Amino acid sequence: MFDVILKCFTKLPSWHSIGLVIVAYVIYYFIQVVKRPILACSDGAFKQFLYSNIPTLEMKYWPTFWCFESRAQTVFASIIRSKNIPNVKYRREILTLSDGGEVALDWMEENCDEESPCIIILPGLTGESQAEYIKCLVYAANNVGLRVVVFNNRGLGGLTLKTPRLYCASNCEDLSEVVRHVSDIVPRKKLGAAGISMGGLILGNYLARKKDEARDHLAAAKIISVPWDVHKGTASIEKPILNNLLGRHLANSLCKTLSRCDIFKDTDVDMERIKMCKTIKEFDALFTSKQFGYAHVDDYYSDATLHNKLDNICVPLLCLSAADDPFQPLDAIPIKAAERSTHVAIVITARGGHIGFLEGWWPSSKEQYMGRLFAEYFTNALLEKTEEFQKITQDLYAAFVNKHHLPSSSKQQTEFSF
Repeated sequence: MFDVILKCFTKLPSWHSIGLVIVAYVIYYFIQVVKRPILACSDGAFKQFLYSNIPTLEMKYWPTFWCFESRAQTVFASIIRSKNIPNVKYRREILTLSDGGEVALDWMEENCDEESPCIIILPGLTGESQAEYIKCLVYAANNVGLRVVVFNNRGLGGLTLKTPRLYCASNCEDLSEVVRHVSDIVPRKKLGAAGISMGGLILGNYLARKKDEARDHLAAAKIISVPWDVHKGTASIEKPILNNLLGRHLANSLCKTLSRCDIFKDTDVDMERIKMCKTIKEFDALFTSKQFGYAHVDDYYSDATLHNKLDNICVPLLCLSAADDPFQPLDAIPIKAAERSTHVAIVITARGGHIGFLEGWWPSSKEQYMGRLFAEYFTNALLEKTEEFQKITQDLYAAFVNKHHLPSSSKQQTEFSF
C-alpha cells in the first residue's frame, strides 16, 4: 500500500509536491504546535489571580511559523534579539561583598522614580546585563514603569575577580547580600526577583533555603527556562547531535570565563585540563564542584536541583518552561509538586526551546512572549493599587504555615502530555 502511495506521489508535478508539503506543514503547525499553555498550580486564590490578571495565560502560544523546533528557537532567539534589541544604558553600582568579592549591579531606571517597584534579574550560566534575553526583559519591565537591577555574578560583566571564588547554581549567599542591599533602596513590598536558566536555580534555591528572609524582602518572583532537575538537564544537553553542540558552546563559554580570571593562575586549579572540557559536566567535575566543597559533581547537582524544593518556597513564584526545552526534558518539570505547593505556579508551553519563546512571522520587536508574561506578572504583583496581591500573599502564607504544621492529605494529581 505504501509503495502505491509513494508511486502516486512521485508522479505528481514538482509544484504539486511542494504544495502538499506546505499543506502538511501548515496542518502540523496548527494541530501540534499552536497550543494554549498549561498552568500547573494548586487551586485557590493564586491561580485565580494569575488567570484574572495575566491575559497571556488565556491565549494560545503561536511560535514563529518557520522556527518552532526547540533548538531552532533557542539559537535564533539569541541571534534575532542580539540584532534587534539595542544595548541598555545602565547605571553601574559595584557592591563589595562580605568576603571582599565584588559583583556589579546594573540599574535601568529611565521613566521611573524613587518610589517605582524594582526587579532584580539574575542572568544564566555565563550571562550578564547586556545578554540578549536580559535586554528583552529589561525593556519589557521599563515599558510598564518598573525599575530593573541586573545582578552580574563575580567575574562577569567586565569585573575583575577579587577573590579566588566564582559562583555556582547551589550557592545563594551572594544573592542574599544583593537582595538585602537592594531592599534598603526599594520601598517595602515593591521588590521582585527573576532568574533565567542557572539564574533561576540560584533564585529558586534562595527562596527555598532562606525562605523567611526571602519573604521579608521579596513580594514576588519569577524563573524562566530553569533546569529543574540538574542531573536530567546535563544528560539532556549531552545528547547527540544538536543538543550536544549547544552544550559544547556553553562549556566553551565557561572555560573562557575562567581563563579570564588571572587570580586562579597561582592556585591548584588545573587550567590546561579545564580548557579541554567539552561538556558542562566535565567543567563542573573539574572546577565548580571542587571549588564549593563537593566530594563529587553528582553531589553538587543534587544540591543545586530545584524540582524537589518547591514545598519550601513561601514567596509567590511564577515559572515559565517549555515542554521541548533541550536543557530539560518534560518529565523533569515538577508539575505534581507545583500542584501541591502553596506558592508555585508553572506555565508550560508546548514549544519555546531554551529561553526562546519566539512568536510572530518575524520576531523583531522588543516585546516577545517571554517578556510579555514577565511584564504582566510583575505589573500586577508590584504596581497594583488595590492591594489584592498582598491579601493573596497573606492567605498563601497562612496556608503555608498550616501545611507545615499539620499533616497534609495526599491528592490525586493530573498527568499532562504534549
